[in-house]
Amino acid sequence: MITKEEVINLITKKLPSSQVFVENLKGNDHLQVTVIANEFNGLSLVKQHQLVYSALKEELASEAIHALALKTETPN
Repeated sequence: MITKEEVINLITKKLPSSQVFVENLKGNDHLQVTVIANEFNGLSLVKQHQLVYSALKEELASEAIHALALKTETPN
């Protein structure tokens, strides 16, 4: 099981400028995550998502996170 705070910490470690919002959809392993980060400037949506997935690589592999609904964007 992974906590919201752990998810936020893992993502902000990889993307220091990010704002991260985590919502449990079902249990603690089905998550909806929104990440807003300067690091996404100029990157395709696929590249943005790959950055977030890389921050959560171990948690996804171990199925601590079973399902991830991900939204990424740059700051306004």
